[in-house]
Amino acid sequence: MDQNFITGSRARCQAGERQALSERKTHDFADEKIDAYRNFFSGVASIRYEVARFTMTTNAIPLRNQVTGTARQAANGLAIVRVTIGAMLVWVFFENLGKGLYTPAGYAGLINYYIQHSHSPAAWKAVMGLAASHAAMAAPLQAVTEISLGVLLVIGLLTRPAAFVAFLYLGSLWVSEWGTSWIWELLVSVMASLAVSVGSAGRAWGVDAWLAERWPSSPWW
Repeated sequence: MDQNFITGSRARCQAGERQALSERKTHDFADEKIDAYRNFFSGVASIRYEVARFTMTTNAIPLRNQVTGTARQAANGLAIVRVTIGAMLVWVFFENLGKGLYTPAGYAGLINYYIQHSHSPAAWKAVMGLAASHAAMAAPLQAVTEISLGVLLVIGLLTRPAAFVAFLYLGSLWVSEWGTSWIWELLVSVMASLAVSVGSAGRAWGVDAWLAERWPSSPWW
């Protein structure tokens, strides 16, 4: 009987070992399948991410090109305005020079005409009277201002400060002529000069474009 008990126990142990081994193989197979599914779905997710990123990049390139093209067109438009204002100032310089308005007598006569006939504020007429009484200095100063601003704007050099000074200068002329000419005659040029200064119009068709490549963060162009 003891021998039968021992034999039966041994058989049961062997059966248990076989069952445990079978269960272990089943678990290992399940783990392998889980790992395979995990790797598969990870690969699918990676592919979807790469496809989405490629699609976004592909869509962004035309948009970036479109924005760059629009900015270039706007810069070219401002450059046309810049050259026009500069050419106007150069033209005015030679016109005034031919009329003798940069001589003390010619300059004082023009300023006194504005004092008598314009609708400028009294305070500004006092400033004009001071300039007329010192025409020997004010006349050549105005001549240098007009030709200098004109040349700088035409060639696109130091455009931002030059255009801002042109804005102030043309604004002063607009106030001086107030009531003697059409109100928009100079006001358009005044506001256009401000736009040229704000828009850094020298970075297209100008020397400032070359300077901006070397010192891009400078506020002068």
